[in-house]
Amino acid sequence: MKTFSQFILEAYDPEIQGRSQIRRQGQGGRVGAERKKTEPEKRRVKAVGGGKTAPAKDYKDRKDIGTQRQRSQREQQPTRERGSAKLSAREAQKKARAERLAAKSGGSNKKELEKKATELLRKKATQKVDPKYKPAKASGYTRAERKALYRKGERKLRDLVLQSTGKTSEKELKHKYTSK
Repeated sequence: MKTFSQFILEAYDPEIQGRSQIRRQGQGGRVGAERKKTEPEKRRVKAVGGGKTAPAKDYKDRKDIGTQRQRSQREQQPTRERGSAKLSAREAQKKARAERLAAKSGGSNKKELEKKATELLRKKATQKVDPKYKPAKASGYTRAERKALYRKGERKLRDLVLQSTGKTSEKELKHKYTSK
């Protein structure tokens, strides 16, 4: 049998704590352990400029850390009311008409009804991504650089059109070639 002091020594032994099932709550009230990616694991990149990219440093913590998600947001909600499948076609029509009239007549109540409807019809997206899909490669240009390139191209196109039509300004053309 262990003495209390032996038990405490074992309980606070880091080697045993690592194996234990009970874990401390993570930083910021997280439920599980922090799974932040290390520098080499980070795949997201952002444009640095001059056609170059670098790993994005702005990995932000989620806003809902430490809170349990409601069941209604985890699971798909029923699309119809309970027992509505038992209604005959005529009764269903009648009920739908009554609901439409209620929604039309109720001024402030309309928003609440719409809110309820969207809650009921909330479906969890189960979109399958095509296995052949490859995301577009980042150009490496910043927003300003991309805009400058785009405008340069527009000006070149406009000049070519003006040259081929023999006109002097864009105002004389039928369509505009440059944006604001």
